[in-house]
Amino acid sequence: MADSNNTGATTANSDAAADADKVREFLHALQDSICQRLETLDGRSRFHEDAWQRDKGGSGISRVISDGAIFEKGGVNFSHVFGDSLPPSASATRPEMAGRSFQAMGVSLVIHPDNPFVPTSHANFRFFIAEKPGEAPVWWFGGGYDLTPYYGNDDDCRHWHLTAKKACDKHDKTLYPRFKKECDEYFYLPHRKEPRGIGGVFFDDFNELGFERSFAMVQDLANSYIDAYAPIVEARATQPFTDMHKQFQRYRRGRYVEFNLVYDRGTLFGLQSGLGRVESILMSLPPEVRWVYDWHPAAGSPEEKLYSDYLRARDWV
Repeated sequence: MADSNNTGATTANSDAAADADKVREFLHALQDSICQRLETLDGRSRFHEDAWQRDKGGSGISRVISDGAIFEKGGVNFSHVFGDSLPPSASATRPEMAGRSFQAMGVSLVIHPDNPFVPTSHANFRFFIAEKPGEAPVWWFGGGYDLTPYYGNDDDCRHWHLTAKKACDKHDKTLYPRFKKECDEYFYLPHRKEPRGIGGVFFDDFNELGFERSFAMVQDLANSYIDAYAPIVEARATQPFTDMHKQFQRYRRGRYVEFNLVYDRGTLFGLQSGLGRVESILMSLPPEVRWVYDWHPAAGSPEEKLYSDYLRARDWV
């Protein structure tokens, strides 16, 4: 998922301390630290870096890893776009945003391991600020992370959610259950009537703690992503698998593609607004996917267990 920054905030925030430079510095460091940890985990492949400029204002760094010992494909992107005014598609439902200068920045990543017993993971953390002389700035944070296993494992799910909960609880113990619910509701395929995976945490339009406290929460949660994911990778990466397991993984990856291209707000905003870079937005798609007509898992199989035990909202911690 290549979540770009959407423009759905419901209220203007008058916190004059909102500091886009501090957020940008943190996001650059976040991209570096995650890439370093993932390269260490893989042990063979390194990220290829593509620095790019946006003609209408902005730049980014796209990093892609592929054909690794562990990671079949993955991308960790940083983007920072800005301009004197939002495009009409972005301000159509928020006329008060028209005429404001804006900055939108974020780190977005998706990791597709080769081994079907290692889940796909996604994380995204972003910041948006729109300003106009004489008026309070409008700003907010968004993001979170979620896990998409192909073969479920209770220990992995509990660890993933517990790590997210600990990061949230440092700031407010009401945040994790709220963000978990938002994640369960967002990463859902209505036409399939199933979740994309086992969830995690997700939030948007977040500015309620004021800038400093909101930013501190985002930093702790963003830094916890790799602590949530790395132990799962280490535990499952050497598990033997067959071609049948691989075929099921490719089938389930189709759900990932369907969600990103049909429902994901960030992908749609990036493609439709003209603010996004197509290559970076679509880097989240897996390298190999398959669709099989009217397929159903065998009764009592591990594949059926994914649907019955894991692809439903559950309280993991």
